[in-house]
Amino acid sequence: MVHSVGLDVSQKTTAICVVDVNGNCLWRGVCATDPAGIEASVRRHAGHDAHVGVETGAMTPWLVHELRGRGLSVVCLDARHARAALKMQINKTDQNDAEGLAQIVRTGWYRSVHVKSLDAHRARALLGARSQLVGMATRLSNHIRGILKTFGVLPGRVRGLRFDRRIEALLVERPDLEPIVAPILETWRHLREQIRVFDKAVLTVVRNCPTCRLLMSVPGIGPLSVLAYVSAVEKPERFRNARAVGAHFGLTPRKYQSGEIDRSGRIPRCGDSLARTLMYEAAVVILTRVKRPSPLKDWALAIARRSGAGKARVALARKLAVILHSIWRSGEPFRWSEPSVAA
Repeated sequence: MVHSVGLDVSQKTTAICVVDVNGNCLWRGVCATDPAGIEASVRRHAGHDAHVGVETGAMTPWLVHELRGRGLSVVCLDARHARAALKMQINKTDQNDAEGLAQIVRTGWYRSVHVKSLDAHRARALLGARSQLVGMATRLSNHIRGILKTFGVLPGRVRGLRFDRRIEALLVERPDLEPIVAPILETWRHLREQIRVFDKAVLTVVRNCPTCRLLMSVPGIGPLSVLAYVSAVEKPERFRNARAVGAHFGLTPRKYQSGEIDRSGRIPRCGDSLARTLMYEAAVVILTRVKRPSPLKDWALAIARRSGAGKARVALARKLAVILHSIWRSGEPFRWSEPSVAA
């Protein structure tokens, strides 16, 4: 008789509940959030072949990999799906949530979430850290522009001259503003240096990854976008078809159908937001900067003429996600033109 186990994980403690095949609660308990302690409790009260369920969260990747490495059968539940079932409980407690997760695992009414490897999470953390610094540097530069604008000093569009050099030249004529702007400018300069360090780290990872080098044959796909895509997908075979990747990134329109009502809405923007943003930026690059003609660009331009540039960029971003998946599975580089057919 295989028992089902639910784990409600917090930073310090984990609530555990064991139920049998009929849904009867066999044991409830709490232990420290430590893989060894959780394994011991599960094996003691549920046996060695128990099915363990844990919902998605910040600590889930580490805990799932540790428990699987110790021989436990662990499934990861989507927190949104679990919340839809758990909200039916009158009283919300960690113990009740653990029992609810155990019941979900027992009934099988869940969609297992793929838990990416720690290497993929490490690449994602690298991209996330760089994105945070880029945002901080952008906010600081905008803040400097706002300060100067108050006093009638307009840096304008900086072309051919670094932003900090341009600001320093303007401060020569306004020494009264230098004590305010100079410290912010120095912080901006330090952030830009750290961003360059992250850029070098991203290039190193991409150069050492054959898959990344293959996918960069697609126009508009650079080191940042390819690393975000590979770390988000990780295993292309886990998608039933290439088109499912677009939905995974939240790039497909919403669908609402009820009775005679059948309409499509905006994209849901679910999934990996950084990968979705970089796919969108790659689409913009193809439409505005890539001069080499290709059927892919012609297809997007036709959508732009018919439905507008915004929808064309989203459609092209979705198309890029599908093309990258197909190239990854086939191992063949991107073809700029359709293959000629012999007469």
